[in-house]
Amino acid sequence: MLTIIAAASENNALGKDNDLVWHLPDDFKRFKLLTTGHTIIMGRKTFESFPKPLPNRKHIIITRQKEYKAPENCIVIDNLNKAIEICSQEEENFIIGGGEIYKQSIAIADKIELTRVHTSIEADTFFPELELQDWKLIKEEYHPKDEKHIYDFTYLTYIRNEN
Repeated sequence: MLTIIAAASENNALGKDNDLVWHLPDDFKRFKLLTTGHTIIMGRKTFESFPKPLPNRKHIIITRQKEYKAPENCIVIDNLNKAIEICSQEEENFIIGGGEIYKQSIAIADKIELTRVHTSIEADTFFPELELQDWKLIKEEYHPKDEKHIYDFTYLTYIRNEN
């Protein structure tokens, strides 16, 4: 199963200057809970936004840079299809960004774990527009803003409609 996991604002903003545009500790915890023990597929810039590889996850980094050097236990590949081929036997694999990788994977993903952040924000990287007729919302969980979260947000779980 190929699952996209992302946090995007009402205007689909994901990030700016290769960084997130908010700090939502509960969303980080959910990301860790869902992705630990699985393969995570990401673009080079997303990988470089981490201080180090995320623990207990297999990393596949997509880049067109031929000589890209990644840390030990990270796989570097030049396109999304090859990345998916490498991990197709596994139960659930996660696409974790960035914007271009999301755009390439939205047509082939089976599931989307989307944290909808209830604000519109300036960004330079965006989540693709969801074609809602292609997706069925199976779970929704609202979280109001609080002392640790400056925005309201909702966890949305979609599965692809079988047409």
